Amino acid sequence: MAAKELKEFSLEEVAQHNKPGDLWVVIDGKVYDLTRFKDLHPGGISVLIDEEVAGKDATDTFYGLHRHEVLERPQYKRLQVGTIKGQKSVMFDRKPGELSQVPYAEPTWLSPGYHSPYYSDNHRQFQKAVRRFIDEVVYPDAQAREEDGKRPSQVVFDKMAEMNLHAMRLGPGKHLKGRVLMGGIVKPEEVDYFHELIITQELVRCGARGYGDGMLGGEVIGLPPVLNFGSPELQARIVPDILAGKKFICLAISEAAAGSDVMGLQTTAVLSEDGKEWIINGTKKWITNGTFADYFTVGCRTDDGLTAILVERGPGVETRQIKTSYSAAAGTAYITFDNVRVPVGNTLGEVGGGIFVILSNFNHERWVMCCSSARAQRSLIEECLKWAAQRKAFGKPLTSQPVIRAKIAGMIERTESVQSWLENVTYQMKHMSYKQQSQKLAGPIAFLKSYSTRCAQDTARDAVQIFGGRGVTKTGMGKFVEHYYRTVTFDSLLGGAEDVLADLGVRQAIRAMPKNARL
Repeated sequence: MAAKELKEFSLEEVAQHNKPGDLWVVIDGKVYDLTRFKDLHPGGISVLIDEEVAGKDATDTFYGLHRHEVLERPQYKRLQVGTIKGQKSVMFDRKPGELSQVPYAEPTWLSPGYHSPYYSDNHRQFQKAVRRFIDEVVYPDAQAREEDGKRPSQVVFDKMAEMNLHAMRLGPGKHLKGRVLMGGIVKPEEVDYFHELIITQELVRCGARGYGDGMLGGEVIGLPPVLNFGSPELQARIVPDILAGKKFICLAISEAAAGSDVMGLQTTAVLSEDGKEWIINGTKKWITNGTFADYFTVGCRTDDGLTAILVERGPGVETRQIKTSYSAAAGTAYITFDNVRVPVGNTLGEVGGGIFVILSNFNHERWVMCCSSARAQRSLIEECLKWAAQRKAFGKPLTSQPVIRAKIAGMIERTESVQSWLENVTYQMKHMSYKQQSQKLAGPIAFLKSYSTRCAQDTARDAVQIFGGRGVTKTGMGKFVEHYYRTVTFDSLLGGAEDVLADLGVRQAIRAMPKNARL
């Protein structure tokens, strides 16, 4: 179908179309005929007539009420009949893969004119490709699934698998050997934790918290114990399908009675009489991806202590979705194990050594959450700076109000400090073995996780105040602020509550105190 030919008009010509039966407006140099749309306008016809925008340039009024994306919807694009002579669109419409030009909307290493000791040219090339992929493939699905609560679409899993993004989300390691990564941009042996940081932070830009966890959040925390402690036979049988996005796995540790107390788990695993199988009974709660998982990395109490076991969905395994405040797209589940029989070959690590298996994975899990938190806070800075610049109150932009500037200043200070600390920790991870990370970084990562989520809650609260009523409205101008404010508390609990992690960091510091230290 041929594109509709658009005519050029003068503002004087548009001004003649200012009645309910003949109603035109100008927005950003474009002329729209709202005559047939006026009765469908969400705000009613009175907004168009009484606010005196009919026949006039309504750019400021429009952007004080609506997001630019509204004009990009097909049903509204069809309303455009022309352009204004001598006027060009001044709205910067960012194309897929491009960086934002809003100050502090991007981390320093991506900002023109700034430098970083952490990122190479390969990281920059990789980031550009990942952003374009996520903007084009993931973002549309994220918005749709966050709305309907369904799990991410299989076609997105498949396209990510083609780029081997599922495998790369687990960071560097032997699981990448022989794979073509992101179309060959980076070689398996070149991958480091900064590549993983980039993937995590680009996914967060979708602004869909539950969807982000539904996008194989369970794999990120449930598969490493299999890769690090599972037998070669077990790995060969289940890992390929998971990294291909065909099968799904989750980490099933939390229980209703135990909370952050891993040693208090009550799910039991007892050996069968012939010693060939585990018989598992118990329940797990708040398990991300549990409702659609095919495999469950489960912490169980055995005669020798705590043992980690991979359970496959089958007889005796029941999952029920838990309604949370963020999104059904994450597949958060309550799981019941009723006399589930599992081959002893599915044991991860040593029998009774499950606490080491579980805790060794916590560092990476919490680090991933810090990556997400840092980027999500930065997205709110961009939302607030845009809104404060275009929204007028008392005849002036919100940016003219000192209290608004003070809130935005706090957001920037917190986000920049979180990102800087995160990059320092990531650099240490890059130069440490897995064992060294466990020994040296558990405390720093615990502190960073606690700090980042506390900062996030402060930023979410300030953003709502800046957006006012729109900050608690699920659609429209403040939809991303509302979503973040509603879901941010969840981050403060995942991987350990803030107070528990802060105390963990202090206790580790106390244990490292030299015996001769005195004032």
